[in-house]
Amino acid sequence: MSSIPKIVILGAGYGGILTAQRLQKELNYNEADVTLVNRHDYHYITTHLHMPAAGTDKIEHARVSISKLIDEFKIDLVKSSVKEIRLQDRKVILEDGTLSYDYLIIGLGGEPETFGIPGMLDHAMTIRSINSVRLIREHIEYQFAMYKNDNKRNRIRFVVGGAGFSGVEFVAELADRIPQLCKEFDVDTKHVHIYNVEAAPSALPGFDPELVEHAMNVLKKKGVTFKIGVPIKQCLPDGVIVGDGEKIDAATVVWTGGIRGNSLLEQAGLEVMRGRVKVDEYLRAPGHEHVYVIGDNSLVFNKEGRPYPPTAQIAMQQGVNCAKNIVAAIRNKQPQPFEFTSKGTVASLGKGEAIAVVGDKKYKGWKAAQLKKLVDLRYLFIIGGIPLVLRKGRFFG
Repeated sequence: MSSIPKIVILGAGYGGILTAQRLQKELNYNEADVTLVNRHDYHYITTHLHMPAAGTDKIEHARVSISKLIDEFKIDLVKSSVKEIRLQDRKVILEDGTLSYDYLIIGLGGEPETFGIPGMLDHAMTIRSINSVRLIREHIEYQFAMYKNDNKRNRIRFVVGGAGFSGVEFVAELADRIPQLCKEFDVDTKHVHIYNVEAAPSALPGFDPELVEHAMNVLKKKGVTFKIGVPIKQCLPDGVIVGDGEKIDAATVVWTGGIRGNSLLEQAGLEVMRGRVKVDEYLRAPGHEHVYVIGDNSLVFNKEGRPYPPTAQIAMQQGVNCAKNIVAAIRNKQPQPFEFTSKGTVASLGKGEAIAVVGDKKYKGWKAAQLKKLVDLRYLFIIGGIPLVLRKGRFFG
């Protein structure tokens, strides 16, 4: 190692940002060189993307300039894409240069998991970045505009694949947006159809059945048609084939059915399961004690031996733990095992509606919607303090 260790963080998602912020707080001046690599110069709030995708909120509310979140005298921000990770050489190859490291944190975010469904990668859109969200919103508006010209009914039919968190939250926002679009483009609302298709036997897997039933009832009243226990067999340019061969004609297919890890990890020679690395108790990649893997790229198991779902909540806690363990390694101190503590789960169901579980308490409706706002405001406060809460927070609506 050089006299001053080099720490490289790949990705400025929930885990990457929290790692960077904690390192800048814990490290003394000149104790380490820290570099944060991200494709964009902003951090985006993934759990908020379903709203601008449907057009119910501004894109600006879902992103924050990284320069407002880190001290650029302590952390060097490199705006670039990662092309290759060379573990043996302790190097990261970027599109426009190379970085060497003594400690590497991989938090590159996930990729869509299509489970091999033919045509899904080619014809469906995904809610996974600011650019993809902009594309979905503009595409939906374009379909309404075109419908007035050619009267093709499939233009105002929408299929959302997957009824997990992302799928349900997106269909809720889309259902809220439809009346506004119909008014704007003079379209009869009864001609618009939203389908939410899920292969599993239940929507919102892992949620309490009573809350799932409430969520589905709320969304059905908003005009959503559920197809639960029905897999999508194929995605076409003009719709999907589901179940036993039924075709749903739709000019818009949005896939929210799964996230896998990042293909760069497997290419680097790490052992992966669906693109994720099963990390050790200190969040390190097996066999590479200077490489930490967090967020969508990591696989962490609970005491029952089941993997935790890759949520923002777990990524944030991993970021804090990861930073502490790197500081401990630099100072030759004992690392702390990572233990996830659930703060609860909230799913938004559109304007004024949500479901939530906090501890052993269940909430639905307006109370749950206020909890969702509190969760969002808490995150803004954690990463940017009161100024960010005031700038980006949603207090009403």
